[in-house]
Amino acid sequence: MINFFRLILAGLALAMAGLVSAVTTMHFAIHGAEVKVPEVQGLTMAEAQRKIANLGLNLVVDNKYYSADVPAGRVLAQSPSAGAVVRREWRMRVTESLGPQRVAIPKVVGQQERVAAIEVRRLGLDLEETAQMPWTGFAPGTVIAQNPQQGAAGVERPSVSLLISGPSPLQRPSYVMPSVTGMPLATATSLLAHAGLKVGPVQTSYDTQPAPASSGPAQPAAPAGNPAATAAANAAGPEPAGIAPVDTVDPIGTVLSQSPLSGHRVEPGMTVTLRVAQ
Repeated sequence: MINFFRLILAGLALAMAGLVSAVTTMHFAIHGAEVKVPEVQGLTMAEAQRKIANLGLNLVVDNKYYSADVPAGRVLAQSPSAGAVVRREWRMRVTESLGPQRVAIPKVVGQQERVAAIEVRRLGLDLEETAQMPWTGFAPGTVIAQNPQQGAAGVERPSVSLLISGPSPLQRPSYVMPSVTGMPLATATSLLAHAGLKVGPVQTSYDTQPAPASSGPAQPAAPAGNPAATAAANAAGPEPAGIAPVDTVDPIGTVLSQSPLSGHRVEPGMTVTLRVAQ
């Protein structure tokens, strides 16, 4: 009996030792893959690269800024900051110093966008952002504002953003919508394309186009393909003078209706919807 309890105690001891060993192994496995971020601010890019690579981290240059205090080619800022604990293969982002600003910001207001872009890049600056807005004081495509301004000092980045003038809504040409109802589809499409308009999805219809009728009693037209109705109509004799058929069948491919309607004001590029006889 005593031997039995000794065996149980020995088994429990072995189990506890195995559990402690497993926890210790997991602890070293987890924390062994973690490193403390070093201080690289102020180092040259080559020095920072070596220091970071030795710890199994990756260096990424995120931005480049002018600095009157940090010489060009050195680390101006870093993220994560020194002392942070990260896992190996972590991306460490740094900002490189360009040194003091030595390039004068040119004046490009009043120039065409393409000419201004060439001038900015010729000086080694980046064209960061270009926006457009309607402006009546300049021709479309002209630079109406820039950031930084001409001759600005103490700028952070070697880049210039431009604001370009676009056509004013009041200056956009507009036309009166022509009437294409009754035309063949090909003719209507050609006419609308020549006017700078777009033809949208063409709708087909089996309906007939009602024709205007004069005053007086109207007699219905004989249905097509019905011999009995045709014979009855012939027996009734010719229609009285001045009486027109109520319905006329349009040839296949004829435009029955349009949107916008004729006479409405439209702009180039507007889409026109047509309904065509099928």
